[in-house]
Amino acid sequence: MRTCYTGEVCRTHLDQTVTLFGWVHRRRDHGGVIFIDLRDRAGLAQIVVDPDNEQAFAIAERIRNEYCVRITGLVRLRPQGTTNADLKSGEVEILCREIEILNASVTPPFQLDDDNLSETTRLTHRVLDLRRPQMQNNLMLRYRVTMAVRRYLDALGFIDIETPTLTKSTPEGARDYLVPSRVNAGEFFALPQSPQLFKQMLMVAGFDRYYQITKCFRDEDLRADRQPEFTQIDCEISFLNEHEIRDIFEGMIRQVFLEAKGVSLAEPFPVMSWDEAMRRFGSDKPDLRITLEFTDVADLMREVDFKVFSAPANDPACRVVALRVPGGGSMPRSEIDAYTKFVAIYGARGLAYIKVNDAAAIPDGLQSPIVKNINTEALRALIERTGAQNGDLIFFGADRTKIVNDAMGALRVKVGLSEFGRENGLFEAGWKPLWVVDFPMFEYDEAEGRYFAAHHPFTSPKDGHEDLLETDPGKAIAKAYDMVLNGWEMGGGSERIHQAAVQTKVFKALGIGEEEARTKFGFLLDALQYGAPPHGGLAFGLDRLVTMMAGAESIRDVIAFPKTQRAQCLLTQAPSPVDDKQLRELHIRLRQVEAK
Repeated sequence: MRTCYTGEVCRTHLDQTVTLFGWVHRRRDHGGVIFIDLRDRAGLAQIVVDPDNEQAFAIAERIRNEYCVRITGLVRLRPQGTTNADLKSGEVEILCREIEILNASVTPPFQLDDDNLSETTRLTHRVLDLRRPQMQNNLMLRYRVTMAVRRYLDALGFIDIETPTLTKSTPEGARDYLVPSRVNAGEFFALPQSPQLFKQMLMVAGFDRYYQITKCFRDEDLRADRQPEFTQIDCEISFLNEHEIRDIFEGMIRQVFLEAKGVSLAEPFPVMSWDEAMRRFGSDKPDLRITLEFTDVADLMREVDFKVFSAPANDPACRVVALRVPGGGSMPRSEIDAYTKFVAIYGARGLAYIKVNDAAAIPDGLQSPIVKNINTEALRALIERTGAQNGDLIFFGADRTKIVNDAMGALRVKVGLSEFGRENGLFEAGWKPLWVVDFPMFEYDEAEGRYFAAHHPFTSPKDGHEDLLETDPGKAIAKAYDMVLNGWEMGGGSERIHQAAVQTKVFKALGIGEEEARTKFGFLLDALQYGAPPHGGLAFGLDRLVTMMAGAESIRDVIAFPKTQRAQCLLTQAPSPVDDKQLRELHIRLRQVEAK
């Protein structure tokens, strides 16, 4: 029997005989004495094998990295000067009395302490990658987070209820993963993009406090914070308004950080409207650690000779903003050019700038190719409005509103997180939570000439905005809210529509006719007719939350068996072809696709 986990051996075990199990992290032969660093999920312990113990020593000479072994020995203090403060077991070592090789290992394809492994290597050999201490810590953190969530919600009377994995395909913003039905030829299930409709029906059914830590599936292009299958902390509650709902789940996240990380978050979280967030930061998930903000200057540029500014300044669909960078006048031209290439990724056609050498001498104290095209009065007003001081740099964005928000918002983050930003006080370390509220109900797609739901089509409009659904949908505000932390959207939710008449108006605004609504959402519309209670909820991205808490670069680092950016599992080689017999049972025939 194991006495304790290997990494938990410490001074309290002094002079005790312990039995440990684990893997050989490293074997070192020091002139006749063999040292073994034994590893398990709790950490490392140093094992000393003395040649006086001939049987154990002979076995230790055969041991290699990643052998699975059992070791029994006496716990003693390490010699003075050899302690390791980074390990819980760093004050002690185990003098080996017995070793048993439980299973040998072939030579691993990489050293587990190699920090320069390619992701392809790691995902191909994921079982070994998961043995690395960093990955073990990440998954243990994930476990602590989920347990903290369950304890918090259970204490408040929430019930964990499973919802179907095989369900109906409904339009929710991304492509569905479809599953052909063998029994019902030519028909398909869909894997759920979220349990949204089912949790609403659970509210109608009277389960007024629901939660589920559940898998969701979206067939979309991937990046660091996306996976085809991901995990949500999905919650719904009846008879509370949006402020009360936010209070409950703000408390949950605060408790999770305290239990899992020992971190106390701000109380209460600040609240900002979507309109203010876009105006100040160009993003609905602003990173408040960065002190830079936009300044709107369109009104100052309407009459200037510089068409790059004056044209968008006179177009209501456009925006002109300034981004003052304190101390940025010291930036070399090469760095500014690099930022110009960066904003081009977001559709910006350039990046105008002004260096402020002497704020009191206008225009001579300003350095930029564009200064000669802007009149002195506008330049003075610009310096005054931005608060620019000597040595500052002002970047400009002038284009369609979305391009300006995307490009300048990304630039703000990049400058703030850069070495320059950190050295010049543009970045404040720490955890900066935020609620963003009052989102638009709809987004208008000019290419398709219609509105789309900004969150999802079951979000309730603000009180008094119901008539706008028919007269002016673009002005309707939703009872929607997102929790943001350090520039990441941790979770989002809303009060839901609980009246069939309002739901019908929303479908109409989205161009979904009565017949289509009945075909796609008839089961929900029917449920809403049976005394549906006021309800709302929120879903957190568990993978994103743990990624941020772990300080990892990708959500793949906090998921045991993730997919690549091509939605492939390199460990199991999935997806993979299936034989013709399976296809025939599903009434499917593959069409030959010519290679491009």
